[in-house]
Amino acid sequence: MATLTLKNLPDALYERLKKQALRQRRSINQEAIVCIEQCLGPTYADEERLQEALQAFRERAGIYVTRAEIEEAIDEGRE
Repeated sequence: MATLTLKNLPDALYERLKKQALRQRRSINQEAIVCIEQCLGPTYADEERLQEALQAFRERAGIYVTRAEIEEAIDEGRE
């Protein structure tokens, strides 16, 4: 796994992170990871569920897109 070092983190932000970590019973590092995950959006597993929901919507709405078009859109979203 990678290591990330944050420089010049404002004291007030660090204190907020520390308090949130205590409330969630996590280490500061764990809480920072959770915050970053939430900000960056869904994980790959969530993308699969989203893709299934979108496919069901398209079928109900009568809008059909190829799997290649879906994968291309996902790839563009990752860039």
